[in-house]
Amino acid sequence: MDIVVTGRHCTISDAVREQVTQRLASVEKLRDRVIRIEVEFTSEESKGNPHDNMLCEITLRSKGPVVRAEAYADDKMVAFDKAMDRLKTQLRRASDRRKNHRGLRAHQVVAALEPLPTPEETGPETKNVAGITVTGDGPLVVREKEFTSAPLTLAQALDEMELVGHDFFLYLDADSGKPSVVYRRKGYDYGVIHLSQA
Repeated sequence: MDIVVTGRHCTISDAVREQVTQRLASVEKLRDRVIRIEVEFTSEESKGNPHDNMLCEITLRSKGPVVRAEAYADDKMVAFDKAMDRLKTQLRRASDRRKNHRGLRAHQVVAALEPLPTPEETGPETKNVAGITVTGDGPLVVREKEFTSAPLTLAQALDEMELVGHDFFLYLDADSGKPSVVYRRKGYDYGVIHLSQA
């Protein structure tokens, strides 16, 4: 298992690298077949709390879906500990969801690919964003992303959502072929929205 610790706008000491590497050894117990773990510390100005200026992002890459967690704090190791707690919670929730609960649900083995972004950095001087023409550095800021994805079942989409740590997940339904969104409701309840052309 490869562990890569990097810093943006900050330096990472050997002591921090060693502590991070030691604490990440327990991840293999929670998730097998981890190929690579990326830990990135970013020092940035906090818009809300001035003490939360250090961001720690942990990304697990394996043969299955990518698992990601992040946290803010005023210290690198405090941010890392918060991100590790979130990562462990996500892994446990995904594991609990896949378990066979007294025969009520069939146990499913899920193997899905994470949609990889295709960055477009052409940046023409005049661009059309969400139906509005913007020239240069206009006041309108719309963040656009485009992903490629294989069709997923509902169970696979739920696993992807839990492992990435988001409240919703957009996917192409394998059964109907429709664009769909699964989202988290209170507790362990989920909702699904399917789109069809009128």
